Amino acid sequence: MLCIRTFLGGCRGREAAHLMPAVCRIRRLSSNPRVAINSQESPQRENLEAQHLPQPESPVWSWNEWDPLKEVIVGRVEGATIPKFTVEVKANTYEKHWEFFTAHGGKGFPAEHMQKAAEEIEEFCNILKHEGVHVRRPDHVDFSQIYKTPDFESPGLYSAMPRDILTVIGDEIIEAPMAWRSRFFEYRAYRSLIKEYFRKGARWTTAPKPTMSDALYDQNYPMSCVEERHKLAAQGKFVTTEHEPCFDAADFMRAGRDIFAQRSQVTNYMGIEWMRRHLAPRGIRVHVVSFKDPNPMHIDATFNIIGPGLVLSNPDRPCNQIEMFHKAGWTVVKPPTPLIPDDHPLWMSSKWLSMNVLMLDPKRVLVEKHETTTQKMFEKLGIECVPVSIRHANSLGGGFHCWTCDVRREGILESYFDVPEDQYMSALD
Repeated sequence: MLCIRTFLGGCRGREAAHLMPAVCRIRRLSSNPRVAINSQESPQRENLEAQHLPQPESPVWSWNEWDPLKEVIVGRVEGATIPKFTVEVKANTYEKHWEFFTAHGGKGFPAEHMQKAAEEIEEFCNILKHEGVHVRRPDHVDFSQIYKTPDFESPGLYSAMPRDILTVIGDEIIEAPMAWRSRFFEYRAYRSLIKEYFRKGARWTTAPKPTMSDALYDQNYPMSCVEERHKLAAQGKFVTTEHEPCFDAADFMRAGRDIFAQRSQVTNYMGIEWMRRHLAPRGIRVHVVSFKDPNPMHIDATFNIIGPGLVLSNPDRPCNQIEMFHKAGWTVVKPPTPLIPDDHPLWMSSKWLSMNVLMLDPKRVLVEKHETTTQKMFEKLGIECVPVSIRHANSLGGGFHCWTCDVRREGILESYFDVPEDQYMSALD
């Protein structure tokens, strides 16, 4: 159940707050996870269903993470710039890389490494096309340019991870109000595509843009080791405050009528609440889940829903509400330990990009070529693997799911949860 913070005041961007439960419910599954809304629902639900449902001919159409993929945006390596070592970057990166950001912030990533990453992404695009998927790319942008607002100045980052900034809910494409200052103008790389989709009939929504003033960040956020971060995350303390809404789209996982979100270093409760209120009129429910994660940032390498009632759950970052999914009848799969070598640079992510996969359809998945144990896991599940190598591209902070935003999938809006109205559960308990 979603929680809303009620503010009691504060200083220097650190609000004292307590949590109030909101009426956001998590529903149990019936014996069949694909439970469509039917005529026996309440009159209120029938009214929601009757509200001008969008037509499938929209160029933007996707309700979940696994229906047959038809069109996708794939990010770019070109123009990528190392972010300045600000407090929000420090909170989202590992200590062993802090010197790298301190020394090279504002410069390009190592050229030889980026050349290999670019070649991998081009091959990735070619394989998608071979599988019958229409591939779109963002515009070229030089992110090394310094920009200045009334509240800060910064170089950019990249347009490598469309999943971070864009999410598609039905025929609507939503731009996220991301939390890193280096990503403030990242949307510019996607505007040509989004305007095209809009002109052809898609809905287009931009969430409230944060000012990213100092008040959005806990400037004294304490962090020196993994153990300390575990304690802070367990206490619900993050580098972002509740000064204004912010969220990365990659902190939301879609399953038809239900969407799961996590409070993380880049997504605050105000951001989740904005999404909840925005989607509620369309009958979409947003639920908060949490994990034993010392550095929560993006849900898709922690909790990746790959089919109706089928989810990959990171064994190193167990879900605090996992028993609910077991009781609901879902199949919860723990992926094997990643095989990526310790000496491979992962500047902004963990090795668990091995589970950051992209479903082509319920029976086919794009998976890292070198992660053979992960491939065997999918084979046991009856899912065919399409092996692709993006090992150097992983270094920029994402796997196949991160590097893409699925714009169009076949399928309709369905409910995969079915519980009585009086069933409530706090996702933060």
